[in-house]
Parts: sequence; C-alpha cells; structure tokens
Amino acid sequence: MMPPTSPRSPRIELPSALESRWQALRRLKGTIDDALDRALQAEHGISVSEYAALAALTYSDGGGHLRQQVLADAIPLQQSSLSRLVSRLERTGLTERFHCPTDRRGVYTQITDRGREVVAAARATYVDVLERSLAAASGDPELAPLVEHFRRT
Repeated sequence: MMPPTSPRSPRIELPSALESRWQALRRLKGTIDDALDRALQAEHGISVSEYAALAALTYSDGGGHLRQQVLADAIPLQQSSLSRLVSRLERTGLTERFHCPTDRRGVYTQITDRGREVVAAARATYVDVLERSLAAASGDPELAPLVEHFRRT
C-alpha cells in the first residue's frame, strides 16, 4: 500500500543544527553545480568540473601548470576522476600533461592557449549563473544564511 501523499513536501529535521547546516550547504552546492553545468555545457561545451580545472590552472601562480595532485585537491576531485577529466581536456586541446624533469613520478597538467581562451569566454557565464543561482537560493529560509555568507565582501 502506498503512503498517503500531501500537497506539501515532507519536512526533514536532522538531529542537530550542524547536520542541518551541512545538508543545506550540500543542497546549495548541488543546485548551483547543476545550473552551472547546464549553462557551461550549452554555451561553451565544457562541464563545471572542466571549468574548475581550467580556472585553477589559469589563476594559479604556477604559470598555468600544476602537479596533478595539487589540481585534484584544488577542485576537489578524487585522483581517478581527475585523471579522466585531464584526459578529456587533453583530447580537446585545452591542456597537456608532462612529467616533472626532476621526479619522473610527478605529472603536471599545463593549460594551453586554447584552454585559456575557453576559460576566459566561459567565466562570464560562470559568474552570471552563480549570481542568479545565489539570488534564487536566497528565497529559501534554510539556504539564505549561506547565500548571505557568500555574498559578503
């Protein structure tokens, strides 16, 4: 037998304020990541993870290259997921990999000129969608305090 349905969504109250705030942060991130991914794919042909990697490389003080573990920590992604992501970026000519000259075990990812062009073009979309998503989330009482925190200058 199916449980009765009500026109309202069920209310979920986690056992502590800490857990509730953490869940709210996860909801906010998920909502924004989904919106960013849709817009970046539609307008620039890249995912939000690809944008994050390209932006980290572009804006790092390493001259556009980072050790793969540093890049994985910056995004953040698991090492296996990062390897697949870097392979996709490399196939499309947005990055290239090279081994550290002093430690052959060290692998670096370097952004290409084409990668810099893509991230520069995609940044306006990224910032616009981020701003609009935060504005929309500010109407949710559970998310509004988080939005306020991110909007502080």
